[in-house]
Amino acid sequence: MTAPRDLWYMVSRFPVVSETFIVRELDAISVGTPDVRLRSLFPAPPGVVHPIAQPWVPRNRRPGAAAAIAGVVWACVRHPIRFLRALAVVVTGYGRRPEPAARALITFALACAHSKEISAGLTSGEFSAPPHIHAHYATYPALAAWVCRELTGATYSFTAHAHDLYVDTSMLRRKVRDAEFVVTISGHNRGLLTALDAGPTPIHIVHCGIDTTAYHYRPRTISADRPIRALCVASLQEYKGHAILLRALALGGTAVDGIELELIGSGALRDELDSLAKQLGISQRVRFRGGQTEDQVRAALDAADLFVLPSIVARDGQMEGLPVALMEALACGVPTVSTSLSGIPEIVVEGVTGHLAEPGDARSLNDALTRAVTAHDGNLSNEGRALVEREFDIARTTAALTELLDHARRRPTAP
Repeated sequence: MTAPRDLWYMVSRFPVVSETFIVRELDAISVGTPDVRLRSLFPAPPGVVHPIAQPWVPRNRRPGAAAAIAGVVWACVRHPIRFLRALAVVVTGYGRRPEPAARALITFALACAHSKEISAGLTSGEFSAPPHIHAHYATYPALAAWVCRELTGATYSFTAHAHDLYVDTSMLRRKVRDAEFVVTISGHNRGLLTALDAGPTPIHIVHCGIDTTAYHYRPRTISADRPIRALCVASLQEYKGHAILLRALALGGTAVDGIELELIGSGALRDELDSLAKQLGISQRVRFRGGQTEDQVRAALDAADLFVLPSIVARDGQMEGLPVALMEALACGVPTVSTSLSGIPEIVVEGVTGHLAEPGDARSLNDALTRAVTAHDGNLSNEGRALVEREFDIARTTAALTELLDHARRRPTAP
């Protein structure tokens, strides 16, 4: 049997506090592939580093400006035709808008640096063949993997999530066509990718998973005899819908007036949302907690009576894929409210595992909150936990992905 080629993971930045699902996946994949190599493109954002990400920080390799320049020189000298051909495809694919085009060219240079590392490993005997690269997100990480394919013969695959399908689709058809396989996190996304008609590349649904054993399950009902502790865990960005949630609370109603909201997450909209809460007269019921560690989030979930994720489509087109936060809430048995957007109804099933509102509609969200407070019983909690264990447990999801990656690593390299 052919020995499997090395496995690289390509990400945009590492670590990112909102992308702990990538770390969980790396941990699970590395059990069977202990030498998996982590590579990134851009500097990590400042902020809290989850403890689970710490062991991977020293294992990540990110080329700087000097390495990128050296990579471009290497590619020009060693593979001038491949270099120019790939560059022409990137310029054509990203040339419509200046900002994405500039970022794509930077990514191209960084991918040249990664390709130079692959070439050096082949020359030294560290690698017996070019690696298989799995990229997270169809945007710049998948672009970098594609460039490595063009320059070194490495094969690649990628996982598509949300904004990489809804906002920036530059070169997406080409990236799908040339991949060994594509993974996406929901049936909704698979439909979008299939509609590209990019050839025979297999497109698989593999959910981002969580370790369900790490989340204490406690079925709960909501009592109107005391304040209702509602929790929202989401970065403070427009597409998360915090403003709609605040307006839904301000609409009031017997069931909703008892809700006290805790917001975990950081972001540029903090001051704007704080001002909105004051303007709506509900600031005394809203607490901003900022970014929190995974343990702190689990503790907040354990204490919560209600979980809300009021996702919307942002003005730039950005929206959710299938949020991990919903998996975590349902795994804990927390009554859950979200919106009927993209892949969310695949996990929050109205009246079965939770309650749904129309995206961007404060009145609809107020109604969903009312249903959650007045009609939720322990059976919805049981159904939610069962669904997460069945479809979103990381042991199951990574087993499926590992099988796909192992198959790809045993196939011949790209021409």
